[in-house]
Amino acid sequence: ELIEKIIASQNFNVAMACLRQVSFGLLDMAYYTQQDKFEADIIPFEKKAWEKAIIGEQTDGTCMTTQFSHIMSGGYAAGYYSYKWAEVLDADAFSLFKKNGIFNQATAQSFRDNILSKGSTEHPMTLYKRFRGQEPTIDALLERNGITKEN
Repeated sequence: ELIEKIIASQNFNVAMACLRQVSFGLLDMAYYTQQDKFEADIIPFEKKAWEKAIIGEQTDGTCMTTQFSHIMSGGYAAGYYSYKWAEVLDADAFSLFKKNGIFNQATAQSFRDNILSKGSTEHPMTLYKRFRGQEPTIDALLERNGITKEN
């Protein structure tokens, strides 16, 4: 019974965690696509950057920028979105393995030939589409996380 409860709760709050990551990526991109010298209050800037991903009100007096070392000094400047993008690619690629059988030799060989062995010899999306037969979609990630139209 306890195991069933643990399994049933595996996706608890996953949508909120997803939106949190998306909001960080949006803030990162807002800073690094800023055309003019920034001389304004950071709080309204953050709120505008986050408006598509934040549910509910932010706590007054909070300022994520002052704590977000990842994008300022952590090597992820204008690249924080890559965390969520990696999840999309992972889930989409694995969905092909699930469809064909996770130990399917042809799928594994295609992954090796078109992704692992190529490195930076071609554009990553070209390689991915050659392996997958399509551009990645978010559908497999949403399914994995239990995010469906019904809920």
